[in-house]
Amino acid sequence: MVTRKSFTRPVTKTSNPQPKNKKSKDWIIWAAWADRVTFEDIKRETGRTESEVIKIMRSTLKPSSFRLWRKRVHTKSIKNLKKFREDRKKLRDKSYKNYL
Repeated sequence: MVTRKSFTRPVTKTSNPQPKNKKSKDWIIWAAWADRVTFEDIKRETGRTESEVIKIMRSTLKPSSFRLWRKRVHTKSIKNLKKFREDRKKLRDKSYKNYL
């Protein structure tokens, strides 16, 4: 008779938890690094525009980290809601045409 080991999934711990105070620079930096938080969301929560967020990131991050973040933001369409919606629409249109 074969006995099975019980399988328990490991608990995922976030290495960078969300800061409590949404008006702080720490929260802005956390939100800017998060892929699913758009600049529009940051503006709604803190009142800071995209250019202000970029200035905060430039002043607080190391130069290499800032370059990495800018490259990441530039390549991900999710950070800008308008760009994200346009990309999703194109994707949907392509997949619908392929379906026909």
